[in-house]
Order: sequence, then C-alpha cells, then structure tokens
Amino acid sequence: MSKDNNHSPAKIANENEPIDSSRRNFFRASAGVMGASALMGMVPEKIRNNAWAAGSDEPEIKEVKIGFIPLTDCAPIVVAAQMGFDQKYGIKITPSKEASWAGVRDKLVNGELHGAHILYGMMYGVQLGIGGQQKDMAILMTLNNNGQGITLANQLKEKGVTSGPTLKRLLDNENRDFTFAQTFPTGTHAMWLYYWLATYGINPFKDVKTIVVPPPQMVANMRIGNMDGYCVGEPWNARAIHDKIGFSVATSQDIWTDHPEKVLGCTADFVAKNPNTARAMLMAVLEASRYIDATENRSRVAKLIAGKAYVNAPEAVIEGRFVGKYENGLGKSWQDPNYMKFFNDGSVPFPYLSDGMWFMTQHKRWGLLKSDPDYLAVARQVNRIDLYTDAAKALGIAVPKDVMRSSKLIDGVVWDGKDPKAYANGFKIKA
Repeated sequence: MSKDNNHSPAKIANENEPIDSSRRNFFRASAGVMGASALMGMVPEKIRNNAWAAGSDEPEIKEVKIGFIPLTDCAPIVVAAQMGFDQKYGIKITPSKEASWAGVRDKLVNGELHGAHILYGMMYGVQLGIGGQQKDMAILMTLNNNGQGITLANQLKEKGVTSGPTLKRLLDNENRDFTFAQTFPTGTHAMWLYYWLATYGINPFKDVKTIVVPPPQMVANMRIGNMDGYCVGEPWNARAIHDKIGFSVATSQDIWTDHPEKVLGCTADFVAKNPNTARAMLMAVLEASRYIDATENRSRVAKLIAGKAYVNAPEAVIEGRFVGKYENGLGKSWQDPNYMKFFNDGSVPFPYLSDGMWFMTQHKRWGLLKSDPDYLAVARQVNRIDLYTDAAKALGIAVPKDVMRSSKLIDGVVWDGKDPKAYANGFKIKA
C-alpha cells in the first residue's frame, strides 16, 4: 500500500466552549484560603526573603502569560497560577488557553506569549526551522513524563484489531486508506504514533495517511469518522472510552517508560532579556510540579483542571488515569505505576540533553530533517540546564549528575545519546 501522507491539517469538528470564569475564581479564592498563604509558610524563610527582594534579582516582567493546550499535563501551569506559587517569586502567571499547537508556536515566536506548555519535539522543530519559522528556543524544564496514548476506533475492534500485530494484518488485507491523527508534525504525539506503528512493520509515511488535529478535537473527529486512530495526551484517550467510540491500543509509557513529554518553553530572546522572570517562572512551575506529584493532591488538581477554563472535560475522566487507574475499553483494567509524573523526586523536570537529542533523531528518521545536525550542540543550546540548576538548587531539589540517560523502547532498541547519528539512521523502517 502506498498512500499520500502530507500531514495536512484535518477539517475538524469543534467542541470548544466558553471559559467558565466563575470556576476559575472559585479556585483562586480557595488558593487564598489554603494556597498562597499556607504555601508561603512552607518555603524556607531565607528563600522567601532573598528570592526576589530587590535590585538585579527582581523579575523584569511581573505579569507573565503562559500558553497551554487543554490536556491533563497542563496542570503545572494552572496550579502555579491558581494556588499562589507564582506570587512567591514576584510574578503573576496568566494561563492562556490556546486552540492548537500551531497557535502556541506562533504566539510564542512573535512574543504574544512569554512561555508555554509545549510539545518537546515542537521546540526542536522551531529551533531547526522544520516546524515553522526558525527561532532560537529555550527549554527551561520538562513538565511531565508518560500519560499519552494511542486510541483506535471501535470499528477496528469489530474487525478483530486489538493490538499492533492485528492492526498490521488488517492493513495488509483491507484495500482502503487508513487515517491516523497526531497533533503536530514535529511534536511528541507524531513521534509516539510513528514509533509504535513502525514497531509492528507499518510505515507511517507509506502504509497509512496521517492528519493533524488539535488535542481537544480528537474525540469529536473520531465520532464522525474522520480517522481510524489517533495519538494524543490525556484525557482524550480516556474520553473516547467513556464515550464508547474508541479503545486504547497502547499508552505512551508502553512505547518508552518515563519518556519526556511537554516542556516549559520560551524563546531564547525572552530568556536573554528577562533572565529573572524566566527563573521565577521556572521556580513557580517546579514547585507546582512537586505539589501535583503528592498523591493526596491529585484529586484536587483533577477537579481544578477539569473546568471549562482549562481542560473542559468530566472530572472523573481526568482523574482516573491521572492517578494511574487505567482501563482500555477492551475489558482490561490495571493500576499503572508509570502513569503521568510531574516531579518524581526531581527526575522528571530535569531537561536531559539526551531527551532533546532523541526527538532530533526521530525528525531525521522520518525525513523532517534532511541531514544530521550536531545533535549534542543543539541540545546544549536549547535545554537550559544552567537555569534549571540554579532554580533547583534554590529550592533544595537534587540535580542529576549526568545530563544523559539511557532507556529501552518498545522495540528493544536502547537510546542513550552516545551515537545519535547511527541511531537515527539505523532503523529498518524510516522515511
């Protein structure tokens, strides 16, 4: 089968609703009772008094607009803003709900947004000029590991598809175009989808057609038959099961346990002009990430982000996988120890160079990059380990000694960042 695959944006259904300001105000008021004042008391006095006292440490910009897409992993941005973590460092974070990743990219590049909850691979696409206008970018921290997934339409289940091998068999025996959606061509969801398909002998650029659909519109588009499957973050995989239109064939942690996902990203220009503001953002979001990863706080955070101003999904749909309670729509339920993590003793937020390099290897694998970049040099430029280290040390958060990490992915291939060129060009299935 050879099918045209141009990653064109799909004509999509729209389920957006207006922002519910009353719910936002309720949680802002709640934060005033237990958030800002109580949380301030948890910070060592020395840090409170010295962080942004005056002079050169004072944030250059006090009101910071951070873009996000309605996904469960936007939680650190929302929590930092609504529970007072931002106030501790002399800034006010305003979360800005965006309609698509392309919109986040454009607003970040042109300065309408100061920072963003953004796809890891998308930051490298912009840096390398393959995901829109070239712009030097800065990753301040990783926001989360795990918690994405691949959902297939129930019509495929009716044809015996419940796994990668059975999908491959159907593709080989049914003569029609199969369409799969991801959220941005250089982003994380595209890379998870392509990697998973290729693991089972399916070439995502020849054997299927892929389209781009914003995360909140995945379920609506599957409902009306626009795609056979999609890869997206939660809660939009759980929502398909809840609405009885799809089932989970894989989680992203099945593909790569503790994989990097979203990041707190800025332009390099913003960081250069506003280093204190960038550090304040980083510290506020770091503290929010630590707060979210405390088990006793997960339900409260799920309730907060469920509102129309943020993810706009039923609280129960968000909370299940948010606390690791998975069911796949095929009759299997389990407690996944590798559910979405935001802090995990400080291992999640550290911007490992090997993580950034991996996305570049996949961009090369799939022909988005025509030649091998200097993988390590680009990662050192984008991943601001210097800023992260300063912020983490001020908060008493341990910083890993090694800027690389090693992982074995679903196909058994180990990624450790040691020979990225050989890794990128060593896959049997590639563009």
